[in-house]
Amino acid sequence: MTPVEFVNQFYPNFWWIPAGILAAALAIKLPSIIRLWKDPLLRAVGGLLLLACAVFVFVAPSTIARVNRLTGVANFSGPWVYSLLTAFCASCLLLIITWRNGLSDRSDRTRRAMLGVVAVYSCVIVAMWVLFALADVPVERLRDLDTYYANTPYMREMIVLYLLAHTVAALVTNGLIWNWIRTDGLDSLLRWGLKFLGAGYASQLFFDAAKLTAVAARWSGRDLDWLSTAVAPPLACLSAVLIAVGFILPHAGQYLHGRLHVRLAHHELRPLYLLMRTVNGGGVPFLLRASPELRLVRRETFIRDVLLPLARFVDEDRRARFHDAAVALGHPPDRAKTLAATAAILDAIDTRTRTPEDEGAGARDTTELLREIGAVSRALRHPEDLRAIRTHPEPHPDGHSLTS
Repeated sequence: MTPVEFVNQFYPNFWWIPAGILAAALAIKLPSIIRLWKDPLLRAVGGLLLLACAVFVFVAPSTIARVNRLTGVANFSGPWVYSLLTAFCASCLLLIITWRNGLSDRSDRTRRAMLGVVAVYSCVIVAMWVLFALADVPVERLRDLDTYYANTPYMREMIVLYLLAHTVAALVTNGLIWNWIRTDGLDSLLRWGLKFLGAGYASQLFFDAAKLTAVAARWSGRDLDWLSTAVAPPLACLSAVLIAVGFILPHAGQYLHGRLHVRLAHHELRPLYLLMRTVNGGGVPFLLRASPELRLVRRETFIRDVLLPLARFVDEDRRARFHDAAVALGHPPDRAKTLAATAAILDAIDTRTRTPEDEGAGARDTTELLREIGAVSRALRHPEDLRAIRTHPEPHPDGHSLTS
């Protein structure tokens, strides 16, 4: 089976693939849109994805036939789909202008650009409906409307008008995106999202080229309809996938990065948590529906609650000696400080088991210790380093050394 035959075989259901992908992208964005409804940028992204999804739903042959039947007008779906596609083009331009310049930009240049986009594309939509009303298109075409009526007065102009409007929008949007990508200081996820968007709009240019070539071939008496019916649809599908990924990636990437950070922080605290359980005699009660963020907060709170009374048994002199030992063993200053604090905690646990609860050294400033629980927990994963500094010979005033 040739590629053309393959596309022709699956053409009736082909359009539901990009429609489903765009609907999934919209579903991923929807919670943020609802939660931050006052954010005009999020609303614009939601509207754009909704328009893109609507284009692919209404361009499916089964939907075209249903709309024509409901309206009682042969080929009514033609200007309807073209209008949705033109509105999508305008939304892309408006979104990129707003996104690039920032919501706070209210300069005359930005306002003129946005008003110009709205005015031009509104006129294009109105002109298409006027041209369709003037055209004589009695034969319903579900797949090849562009090429079948390429030589029909008024319908010809309508087809060229929508293709040119789409091409101009894709060119301008693509240019704005790739200029933006070259800007310094962009977040890596945003940069990759823009790259996918740029590739998506570049695919739209190939879509327009295939459509325009097929229409122009009809004008010269040649038949290249396969460009319109077999080449353009996969390009439209590819463009939809790339654009959906481009809009999803910055949001989903940040969300997944945040979740991964929380889970790693929770896992990082496990050694210190297990150590504090031996001190406390119990742990954090299990909570079935706890979110990762809540589990992290509960673990941090438990560790600090146990460390706070334990700090009174920390021997600051031994902590200083542990620090000197860590430095002597070649550890960097920050690492030596963390190892000393961890060894002092282990010593405090041993002291607490041998000392009555009310005979500790009294209140101490525990701010730094409670703040560095992540570093302390990481240090517990290296017991050989802790053992080395705890058993390192202590210097003697006469220049010799004594074991601690």
